[in-house]
Amino acid sequence: MKKTDIGVVVFMYLVCAFFYVYSFQLSESSKTYPLFTIGLLFFLTTLYLVQMIIAARKFGVESGADEVFAGFKAAQFLVSLVLTLVYFFMIKFLGFFPATVIFMLAELLYLRVPILHTVIAVVALNLLIYLAFIQFLGVKLPTGVLF
Repeated sequence: MKKTDIGVVVFMYLVCAFFYVYSFQLSESSKTYPLFTIGLLFFLTTLYLVQMIIAARKFGVESGADEVFAGFKAAQFLVSLVLTLVYFFMIKFLGFFPATVIFMLAELLYLRVPILHTVIAVVALNLLIYLAFIQFLGVKLPTGVLF
């Protein structure tokens, strides 16, 4: 087990708690899917924690920080962070799908993902989001001020 894994578990429990608290703002009929997803995430995080404890008893605990930051590229991180922040603003003005396509293309091309893989990822993810959220769950995604 690595000490850095403890941070991952704590972060995931915080994510579960955050979304659980905000799920109370939903109507009763809209809570089912979010609560199921939160419960599943909580269960998987707990399962991971149990595996970590078993591994710690068997093999001990090591730092793991060297492995986590090996190959870290500050410029790549900062560009990705800026693109993500720009994406949030684009959603407001362009709408979810146009902003998502632009963001994914920009990010994947910046990370030098092959063009064919980029196109497949953009089309597949947007199609999956459309089918899951708009068609299946009936969620209205932001349309944007300009459209």
